[in-house]
Amino acid sequence: MYSHDTFGLGHLRRCRAIAHALVERFKGVHVLIVSGSSIAGAFEFRTRVDFLKVPSIIKLMNGEYTPLADHTDLQGTLDLRRSLILGAAESFQPDLFIVDKEPLGLRGELEPTLQMLRDAGTTLVLGLRDVMDSPRLLAAEWSGADVLGKMEALYHQIWVYGPEDFYDPLQGLDVSAALRARLRWTGFLKRELPAPTPQHGILPADALLLTTGGGGDGAALVRQVIDAYALDASLTWPVLLVLGPFMRTEDREEIRRRATNLAAFTIIDFDNRMEALMDAAAGVVSMGGYNTFCEILSFDRRALIVPRTQPREEQLLRARRAAALGLVEMILPEEAADPAKMAAALKRLAVAPRPSETRYGSRPLGGLPAICDLVQDLMAARLAGQPAAAR
Repeated sequence: MYSHDTFGLGHLRRCRAIAHALVERFKGVHVLIVSGSSIAGAFEFRTRVDFLKVPSIIKLMNGEYTPLADHTDLQGTLDLRRSLILGAAESFQPDLFIVDKEPLGLRGELEPTLQMLRDAGTTLVLGLRDVMDSPRLLAAEWSGADVLGKMEALYHQIWVYGPEDFYDPLQGLDVSAALRARLRWTGFLKRELPAPTPQHGILPADALLLTTGGGGDGAALVRQVIDAYALDASLTWPVLLVLGPFMRTEDREEIRRRATNLAAFTIIDFDNRMEALMDAAAGVVSMGGYNTFCEILSFDRRALIVPRTQPREEQLLRARRAAALGLVEMILPEEAADPAKMAAALKRLAVAPRPSETRYGSRPLGGLPAICDLVQDLMAARLAGQPAAAR
């Protein structure tokens, strides 16, 4: 599995959930996750799931990339990543290669590996989020590198990690009939409840969980919630604030100073078992990234989404669709910037329906079993072409 990981935690956590489901279903499967996440080692991995850490490249708020290490340049780091990924694939000799989100990898770094594996007979699968971006922005990003044409030439299947009636991530693009025939909608990826840690025992019960994922661009939302509590003394709902590992130090320190004056707030920097925090929460405020949204559905939590709208519109499109189905409450960032409007939204959240109480309900959470079924079918097809002794 390949997870480019330039911003936040979403790609690695999605790959990890899929890998764990595969080794749980298939006792002979071994999974190697190639990841650029700078904190991949902070997560636990099940037996027969390993990860290979390649040098980290981070995505800035303006959409540009930079190496995490100060002493290296971008091109040199990309060359090293490309070499390491190719070498790992040549050594591991996978039967199946699952690529998360980026069809050609970061800045095309996967192309040599994809071509080598295709020539070697590996089954290649591209996994896409339910929502990638707006058609306008995605077309602009992909057109210069002929991404759709290369997807058709390289990949055997395209998996969409959401229900078909929720959103089509390739809508509005010039997708050939041959490529569209390879799409498989899996449903959302249901998250399991991990064992709690001692830290969880000291956290407030039935709190409002405020999380911005990795936290790299979440400081504005945190400030907006703090402003609402500072304005409206009738807001007494306890808040568990998880800052995230990628929040800037200056933002982290400022938020801690401001929140010390508000008794409702308990602050932690990071927890590698967010599922346990989500399960214990009475409600959630977030930006609505893919993993957080899956957790909201998995643990049936009331949620207020304030989506990121730049430089991508992924979270905005997901939040609008989810709100239209009644699964979440949503307000735009410019509305959340008004403390009175944010306070009113938090009060509405306290009496909002849970996702299971809506007409859409919890039915779209079959993603992991569906992926295991797809893998079983793909591997059966591979084995059918081998001699009996090999089978």
